[in-house]
Amino acid sequence: MKDRVVKIMKSMLLFLVLLGAVSGKRTQLLKGLPATSTVEENSAAGVSVYNFNVTVSPLASGVAVLPTIINSNPLTAAFDIVSKGGLEFRVITTGNPVLDYETMPKSFDLQIFVEDTAGRTDLNILTIQVKDKNEHPVFRGNVAIQTVTIYVLEKTPPGRIYQVDAADPENVKLRYLLLPTTVPFSITKSGAIFSTKEFDYEKDPHCYFLNITVTDPDGLNSTETVNINIVNINDERPYFTTKQRIYRIPEEQSPGTIVANITAKDPDDEDSPSRLFYSIQSSDRHFSINPATGVLQVTGRIDRDALPLRLHPNISLTVQVEDGFSSGHDTHEITIIIDDVNDNPPECNPSDFRKEVNENTTPGIFLVDLRNYCKDIDVDPSNNQFSFTGLSGFGSNNFSLESTVSGRIVMTGTIDLENSANPGVEVYSLTVRVQDTAHPNYSNIIYIYIRIKPVNEFSPVFRNLSYVFSVSEITKVGSSIGRVHAIDKDWPPNVITYSIVAGAGNRDYTNMFWISPTKGDVRILARLDYETTQKHVFIVQASDLEKSTTASVTVNVLEVNDEEPVCSPNYFSLQIPVDLAVGTNINGFRIECHDRDSDPRSFRYFINEGNENNHFVFSPRAGSNTSHLILASRFDYESELDTNWIYSLRVHITDDNLVSARDKTTHLIKTGTVTLSIRVIPNPTTATTTTPGFTVVTKRENLYSPSAWYVPFVITAGSLLLLGLLGHLGLLLLARLRTRGPPAGRARRTALINAPEKKKVKKEVVMTMTKINTVFDGEARDPVTGRMYEFNTRSGARRWKKSNEPLQPMLAMQVMSSATENSGQGVDRAEASSKKEPTEKKKELNAATKPPAKPQQGNQKHQAQLG
Repeated sequence: MKDRVVKIMKSMLLFLVLLGAVSGKRTQLLKGLPATSTVEENSAAGVSVYNFNVTVSPLASGVAVLPTIINSNPLTAAFDIVSKGGLEFRVITTGNPVLDYETMPKSFDLQIFVEDTAGRTDLNILTIQVKDKNEHPVFRGNVAIQTVTIYVLEKTPPGRIYQVDAADPENVKLRYLLLPTTVPFSITKSGAIFSTKEFDYEKDPHCYFLNITVTDPDGLNSTETVNINIVNINDERPYFTTKQRIYRIPEEQSPGTIVANITAKDPDDEDSPSRLFYSIQSSDRHFSINPATGVLQVTGRIDRDALPLRLHPNISLTVQVEDGFSSGHDTHEITIIIDDVNDNPPECNPSDFRKEVNENTTPGIFLVDLRNYCKDIDVDPSNNQFSFTGLSGFGSNNFSLESTVSGRIVMTGTIDLENSANPGVEVYSLTVRVQDTAHPNYSNIIYIYIRIKPVNEFSPVFRNLSYVFSVSEITKVGSSIGRVHAIDKDWPPNVITYSIVAGAGNRDYTNMFWISPTKGDVRILARLDYETTQKHVFIVQASDLEKSTTASVTVNVLEVNDEEPVCSPNYFSLQIPVDLAVGTNINGFRIECHDRDSDPRSFRYFINEGNENNHFVFSPRAGSNTSHLILASRFDYESELDTNWIYSLRVHITDDNLVSARDKTTHLIKTGTVTLSIRVIPNPTTATTTTPGFTVVTKRENLYSPSAWYVPFVITAGSLLLLGLLGHLGLLLLARLRTRGPPAGRARRTALINAPEKKKVKKEVVMTMTKINTVFDGEARDPVTGRMYEFNTRSGARRWKKSNEPLQPMLAMQVMSSATENSGQGVDRAEASSKKEPTEKKKELNAATKPPAKPQQGNQKHQAQLG
C-alpha cells in the first residue's frame, strides 16, 4: 500500500514538473546536480550515496515540494532522499532491494524534482553506478539449508559417501577443506567426501562431526557441518538370561496378572532391550508375552475345573527371542502349573423343584432328595463338599429337612384346604440353602414349590331346594326370567356348570327354557301362553364334572290381556232402503264376540271409520258379547246432506269396558276389527244422479292422404249413407217417444242435438258409446239362514243365489253409433236410456208409480221373499 502511494505521489510530481517546464517557470534550484556517484553492491540500508543543496528564488520563502525522486531508469526503489538539515539533502540506499552487482543493473538514473514557495521548480538527474565487491562463497543444496546427517552401515567398504556443492558469486574457483584431519574421512577438490576405512559398530565411534570449509582465491570462505552416523547391522545372535523353567499360579487369575519376566541379551544392542522381539511359539489362549519387554501375563480365563485342565493342570509354553533384522533367535521352554481354588458354589439342576401332593395327605411322606440333584464342580475334594441348611418360607412349619447331608424334604403336617384355620393357600414356596464347607463358603438357594392338589370332596349344593319364578305370558322370547345358584364347599371352589335335565318342554316345543351353563341364568325359548299352560315345572342340575345335584324350577305363567276379541261375522255386506226408519235393527244384523282372556262384559263397540253423518250405531254399545247394528239417523239425499250410497264401516271391538278410566293408561287393551259394507237402496220414484253405470267410449281415427284418388269418393259416399241412416233412426225414435210418453222429469233432462259444425274433410272420427245397466248388481249373506242372495240396488228386487251360479253380469247393453267428427252429432245419457226394451221400461214405470212400502212391511216382504 505504501509503495502504491509513493508511485502516485511521484506521478503527480512528474506532472507538476512537466507543467512547470511548459509554463516557463523552471530555474536552477538543485545545486550539485546533475552528477554521477557510485555505491558498492550489498550496501546496507541508509548508506549515503550523494549529497546536494537546494537554493530558492528571491521571492520564495522556502521549499514547497521537498526534493523527490520522481522517476528512475531502470525503475527501482533502492534509493531515497533524506534531509541533512536546512537545505542540505542526501541520497541513501533503502536496502529494498539490496543492490547486487551480479544480478541487477549496474547503473541507475534518478530524476530529482524540487519546487519552492514561489512556484519555481527544478528537475535534474543523479546517475548512480554500482561497484562490484568480492563476496563469500555460498553452499548450495541441503548443506546450505540444514545440517546434513549421513548414515554409513558398519562393514561397508571405504568409498564415496557424500557430495558437497558450493559456488562463488564472482564465479571463481573454490577450495574444499575437511576438519578435523584425524577422522577417517577425506574430501576431494570437487567437494566429494570419502570414507577411508571399514567401520565396526561394536569397536569404532558411532558418530562423526565433519567441518567442511570452502575458500575463494581472495581467502573468503564459508563453513558447514556434516554429521556421519555409523549404523549397526545385526550380526550377533541374542540369548536368554532367565534360567527358571517352572512356574505355579492359582486358577481364575485376572487378565494382566504377571506370571514371569523373561529376559534376553543381544551383543548388537549393547545392553539395550529395544531391539529384541519376544513371542510365544506354542498355541495358547491363556497367556501372552510383551514383545518388547518379555513380561509373561494372563490374558484369558484359566479354569482348573474345566477340561482339559481338569485332567492335565500343566501348561507348557515355548518362548522365542529374536532381533529385528536377522534370522538369529533363541528359544526357552517353560511350564506353568495351575492350582485349584474353591471358586465354585454348589449348584443344583434344576434349581427349583415343583412337587404336588393331595390335601389331607398322611404326614411323613417323602417329597424330594436334594442330594441327587446338587454337586460342586471344584476338582480338589477339599473344595467340593457342601451341606443343606435353612429350610424357610411360607408354610415351612408343615415341612422339614431330614438331615443337612441328604437334603431330604419330608411333609410333617396335614393340610386341609377347606379347614377354616387354613389360609386357603394352594402353593407353598420353600427355600433351602446349599453351601460349601470350605472357605469362602459359596452358597446357592434352592426353591421348592409344593402344590397342594385339591380333592373334590363335596357335591355342589343349591341355595334353594326349589325355585319359583312368576313370568308374564307376554314376556319376549330370550328374556331372562330368573337365576339358580349353587355353591361348592371345596377349596378352591370347583367350576359349576348348570343344565336342564328334565321337564323343560311341552307338546309343541322340545325345550321351552334354556339355562346359562356358567351363570345359571334361566331364559325362555318359546312364547308362554297362560290360556294353554299356567305352570311349567322342570329339573336343573349343578355339576362340578365329578359330582352333581338337582333342584326343581317352577315357572308360573301370569295372565295378561294378550288376546284380541274375535267376532263373527268379521265381514258382512248389507243393504237398506233409503227410507228405513230410525232405530231399526239393520237386516236383523247381530255381531257376536268372544275373547279367550276377557269377560264377555268387557267388550265395547264403536265404529272407527266410514260412518259419515253418524247414521249407524251398535246397541248395546258395551257390556255384552253380542250387539246389533241400528240406524241412528235418517238419510237426506234431497238436500245433498248425504251423497254416499255405499258405506264401508270399520268396527272396533275393545276389551276394556270393565277397566276404570284411571287404569286404562296402563292396562293392556286389545282390539278386534269387523268390516261391514252397507248399500243404501234409493227410492224407485226418486231420480238418482248417482245411478250406477258407466260409459265406454271408443275412438277410431282415419287419416287422409291426398295421393289416394279414391279417398274423397269413399268419404263422400260414406257420408251420404251415414246421414240417411241417422235421419231414419231419428224418425223412428220420435215416433216411439210420442206413443210411449216419457216421464216428465226425465223428459225435461233430454239433451238437444246440436247442429253439426262444418269442418274440413281431413280425417274421420267414429265414436261408440255403450251404456251398461245392472239387473242384480249386489249380493249379501242372509243373517238368519246364512245363504247368499242377490239384489238390484235400484228396484230392491232379490233372489236366492244358486251355489254354482256366478253374479249375473250387469250388462243390459244398448249400442248407439255416433256421427263422424265433421257431423258433430252426439247422443246423451237420456237418449240412451230411452232405447231400453219396452218390457223393461214398463217395469221401471210401474215401480215408480207404486207408493213406497213401510219399513216394517219391507222387512216382512224381504223375509217372505227369502223364505
